[in-house]
Amino acid sequence: MAAAAESGARGWLGGGSPRPGSPTSSPELGAGSRSRSGPGSGPGSGPERSGARPPVPAAPSHSFRKVTLTKPTFCHLCSDFIWGLAGILCDVCNFMSHEKCLKHVKIPCTSVAPSLVRVPVAHCFGPRGLWKRRFCSVCRKGLEAPGLRCEVCELHVHPDCVPFACSDCRQCHQDGHRDHDAHLHHWREGILPSGARCELCRKTCGSSDVPAGVRCEWCGVQAHSVCSAALAPECTFGRLRTLVLPPACVRLLSRNFSKMHCFRIPESAAPEPGDGEDSADGSVSAGPGREVGAPESGKQTLKIFDGSDAMQRNHFRVVTVPRLARSQEVLEAALRAYYIPEDPQGFQLQAVPTPAQPGHTAAAGKVWSAGPSEEEGCRAAPEAWVLRALPRTQEILKIYPAWLKLGVAYVSIRVTPQSTARSVVLEVLPLLGCQAEGVEGFQLVEVHMGSRQVQRTVLADEEPVLDRLREIRQTSLRQMSQTRFYVAENSVLAPRISLFVGGLPPGLSPQEYRSLLDEAVASKAALVTVSHVYSAQGAVVLDVACFAEAERLYMLVRDTAVRGRPLTALVLPEVLHTKLAPDCRPLLVFVNPRSGGLKGRDLLCSFRKLLNPHQVFELTSGGPLPGLHVFSQVPCFRVLVCGGDGTVGWVLAALEDVRHRLACPEPAVAILPLGTGNDLGRVLRWGAGYSGEDLFSVLLSVDEADAVLVDRWTILLDAHEPAGGEDSEADAEPPKIVQMSNYCGIGIDAELSLDFHQAREEEPGKFTSRLHNKGVYVRVGLQKISHSRSLHRALRLQVEQQEVELPSIEGLIFINIPSWGSGADLWGSDSDSRFEKPRMDDGLLEVVGVTGVVHMGQVQSGLRSGIRIAQGSYFRVTLLKATPVQVDGEPWVQAPGHLIISAAGPKVHMLRKAKQKPRKAGPPKDARADGAPAPEGDPK
Repeated sequence: MAAAAESGARGWLGGGSPRPGSPTSSPELGAGSRSRSGPGSGPGSGPERSGARPPVPAAPSHSFRKVTLTKPTFCHLCSDFIWGLAGILCDVCNFMSHEKCLKHVKIPCTSVAPSLVRVPVAHCFGPRGLWKRRFCSVCRKGLEAPGLRCEVCELHVHPDCVPFACSDCRQCHQDGHRDHDAHLHHWREGILPSGARCELCRKTCGSSDVPAGVRCEWCGVQAHSVCSAALAPECTFGRLRTLVLPPACVRLLSRNFSKMHCFRIPESAAPEPGDGEDSADGSVSAGPGREVGAPESGKQTLKIFDGSDAMQRNHFRVVTVPRLARSQEVLEAALRAYYIPEDPQGFQLQAVPTPAQPGHTAAAGKVWSAGPSEEEGCRAAPEAWVLRALPRTQEILKIYPAWLKLGVAYVSIRVTPQSTARSVVLEVLPLLGCQAEGVEGFQLVEVHMGSRQVQRTVLADEEPVLDRLREIRQTSLRQMSQTRFYVAENSVLAPRISLFVGGLPPGLSPQEYRSLLDEAVASKAALVTVSHVYSAQGAVVLDVACFAEAERLYMLVRDTAVRGRPLTALVLPEVLHTKLAPDCRPLLVFVNPRSGGLKGRDLLCSFRKLLNPHQVFELTSGGPLPGLHVFSQVPCFRVLVCGGDGTVGWVLAALEDVRHRLACPEPAVAILPLGTGNDLGRVLRWGAGYSGEDLFSVLLSVDEADAVLVDRWTILLDAHEPAGGEDSEADAEPPKIVQMSNYCGIGIDAELSLDFHQAREEEPGKFTSRLHNKGVYVRVGLQKISHSRSLHRALRLQVEQQEVELPSIEGLIFINIPSWGSGADLWGSDSDSRFEKPRMDDGLLEVVGVTGVVHMGQVQSGLRSGIRIAQGSYFRVTLLKATPVQVDGEPWVQAPGHLIISAAGPKVHMLRKAKQKPRKAGPPKDARADGAPAPEGDPK
């Protein structure tokens, strides 16, 4: 039995830290020689001796050989230039190194990376894109062509390398499998800028030429791969620790849901990577060397399948070998193409008949196997081969405990044809220190660690384990290298999945919502309960006590419409608020992906990586309500809204509606302005608009921002048809209430906003820059410059129940903040004894008039101010005809009737950016552990 310590190098990829002084490969290599160090990676990894021995860390297991360099090359360990013509290259993963650096190599080879994952977590791959200075985590080559990246971590891969990427994404919640309280660093290699400095030695550890250096994807600490072993393994989340929602405080039982569903990430419509979309003939890649094009003279290319599944799907890898290559060389090349580190003596290549010669039995029966006496070349070899494992009468199988608080990462036992799942559990339990436990309380679980999905299957007690291993290898040898076996407790996990269902008709009772869902999706009453009802928003939260039923409801609700409105379904996590640290004040982030020239989509991905993705919500999927429900029991939290003024008003309105349900009834709100005007963001010092600033610095500013109060106003819209209504431009509407934070405009400014809004709705793809948006505003204004509306004759104004005579104006504006129309001071700075000095928390609104488009342009240019009309806390406006109205940038045509504006009760708590710059404390570009003193001579 071979046991590995949980805190050793085995945890390096999945959140652990390499143990200082762990043995590494240090081969003495001659020209053209190869060396492989370390154990194999599969569940059965060769002739290990059964029994117990002290835990030892794993070696990197590279296949190194000395090569002649023909172009400038850099070392992947120290990132320095390799002088001379000789370098050391791994034939499998393309790791390049100085010969002097070999003894320090701790980065594992891609072939053994799956075996070193501490807790397997699948990735969430988004659509293809171009990312400069990023490297594939599988083949270590640059992403020169469009590649894929994970939406949750910093993994980047070529599309054809996705099947070989190990499931080492960030663990962002507890899901009932190997949950733990201690949080370790989650290292990722090759994502550092060229100027990054090591946390330990303070020397440069990043590079833009090769994937060098590592960084923790939670706290941002960065270091050389060698130096990272000397750092404390525990992660403290760094400078953002008060804003991050710790994974140990989030629970989500996600057995039947993909990671994309759990994190509410829209699934791309593009074909699955590795599914043959890269070439017409179904090829996936040219192997680790990524050779393309016609082979050189004297060489030939062979199609290699790794099992029955690959042949059925016509997915193969292409290897290039000399025409006179021995079978041993071809077999080694085939194993390298599939990143299989095991001994070639246990495999053979079987010829695959071509479609043109289905009955060619001679070709189909041809076999290549490794053997020292075989001299046959591949001059007349068939074009396609399938890689097969030779039959085995016994194997050494690694069994992992399903709980983490143990001194070993796995135990190894010998399985024979007589071994069953029950006998394996019976043999493993004493080795794990569970002698007193009964075998009835445990089960053997097979876990397939795919890059996109981690699948768990419980084996039947009497299932022969050796036959199961043979079946997996027959299906796919690659799948075998990504399969583990766990001994897990046989306790029945009580499932509880929360599903948010939005888009329902508002104003119904819980019983009516239940009946509506029963009719629409046939929910099972015994398994589904309505735990929360948000009647005003037309939404409910369902608690489902069955994984299969939860998945069925989720998929069905997304394809269902009720009363003509499509429904929204989201899987929601549970925040364990009692586990939050006293100083933890997690940040709830709302992003409108349609704001800011579509910058919102990039911000979504960036915030998911800087924070826990469970605290980042996309507003186009259910609005603000799902996020507020998830955080409803958090005693103290802050909110960051990424969008324009309309988006901010949307979130504030939702916050007002559910305030009584929140454990933190007054969360302070910060703004990342993405709109065109962004007037509230300007007043609170968040700037005129986001233009690509470092988001880490933005989060630091949010953490250090000061809370201020801002008045919130209610506008009652009571439309009716007066006498002579045949000239009205809009039909009568039922009374409704809207909320206001910034300003309310009636007349010319609302008309311009309405025209702009309609133009954007017709062609949203053209409105991708703030400059273009303002240009459209100018064009629309010029078209209206000669129009006369005589607004003062079309409405009446009462302030504090006193009639106010209006001057000749074209627009009437009620302002709450000293910014209007992208930063203009409409009220002006001149003192006036008739009015108090305006403040955004004084409980008063200022009423200002504008005479037309020219006057508005002069105000925005700073040449004039508006016409001061009144100041008060209660207003009544009577519209005598249909008139354009806008509130916080959201315009519409209001039918004749009344507008009543009054204070909306409690003031809202907003966050105003501090004037001084936030103190530097380890941003990701140059991260440093929190509280660690800087060495003398540390550059500032």
